[in-house]
Amino acid sequence: MTDVVVRIANGVADLPRDEWDACAGVGNPFVSWDFLTALERSGSVGGATGWQPLPLVIDDGEGRIAAAAPLYAKSHSQGEYVFDHGWADAWERAGGRYYPKIQIAAPFSPVPGPRLLLRDAALAPALIAGIETLVERNRLSSAHATFVAPEQVPLFEAAGWLIREDSQFHWTNRGYGGFEDFLADLSSEKRKNIRKERRRAVEGLEIVHLSGDELTEAHWDIFWDFYQDTGARKWGQPYLTRAFFSILGETMADRVLLMLALRDGRPIAGALNLVGGDTLYGRYWGCVEDVPNLHFELCYYQAIDVAIARGLHKVEAGAQGGHKLARGYAPEPTWSAHYIPNPGFRRAVAGFLTAEREDVQRDRQWLAQRTPFRKGD
Repeated sequence: MTDVVVRIANGVADLPRDEWDACAGVGNPFVSWDFLTALERSGSVGGATGWQPLPLVIDDGEGRIAAAAPLYAKSHSQGEYVFDHGWADAWERAGGRYYPKIQIAAPFSPVPGPRLLLRDAALAPALIAGIETLVERNRLSSAHATFVAPEQVPLFEAAGWLIREDSQFHWTNRGYGGFEDFLADLSSEKRKNIRKERRRAVEGLEIVHLSGDELTEAHWDIFWDFYQDTGARKWGQPYLTRAFFSILGETMADRVLLMLALRDGRPIAGALNLVGGDTLYGRYWGCVEDVPNLHFELCYYQAIDVAIARGLHKVEAGAQGGHKLARGYAPEPTWSAHYIPNPGFRRAVAGFLTAEREDVQRDRQWLAQRTPFRKGD
């Protein structure tokens, strides 16, 4: 391969939008220029957040971006959803310095997608080598590419990175014409339970879907209150700033789907989704009134309705959540890739990952046998 130059930019916002998106593609909104720069412009990353944007770029012979990676220097392990706190503790107990580390990710988004953004696919090895060089020259502990798209896992594996496996719950559209067609695939008991849940969840409520020009700052004020409540309970403090949602509405409104539950015209709960090429991504939920099953209705069932209506292939409703299983969301594998230059540390992590992978696969097989779908289908 001809020698290539890998450079570091000060942020995605410093790079041309059209060139970045030509590498990122249009299918996954979380690696788009608009989404990543919304994080930067809003102060959700950068500054004192512990997420320092340092995107890696390879230019073609004409000075245009041919490959890129959404890369961050991290001073902690929050907002990643692939947990390495135990690795950090072990490394620091041994006298090492785990942070800063390198993270190749869509921040705060446990969404599988491309981590090597390639207009020229032949540049993947050079891009990975650039990440490794950055780690080695700065004597950093490690680099981590999280929620890697399945088709890119072999690229990291070929470079000798350690591969970690986990599971998420996704809903798959089997060509359904409507929600009742989906229910017909389930056991009789599960069909009855879901119908009952849906009726009770929306009793006395109105559900509205908002997108594009329908979204206003008033809606973002409402959803910010929901998001703050959820963020305070889950993470101690929200990862995203209020400004992020305004910028999202300015730049990505056509890819946003905000679902609100209204009681007598007053919003009491909401779920924020982003629409990808073939997938609806459920991201954030919050409420100011506790209504039984309303979370399931807004985040899972309404999402299925939308996916069927729009002909989307999948619904990805975020990390964790065994309760999704009974609602038709089946366990799917997810992967991350890890570069650890220290041989002893690498061996220890590799041993851990081997044992963990066996547990993950065993759990996923157990869960797959307990989906609500009729047996034999």
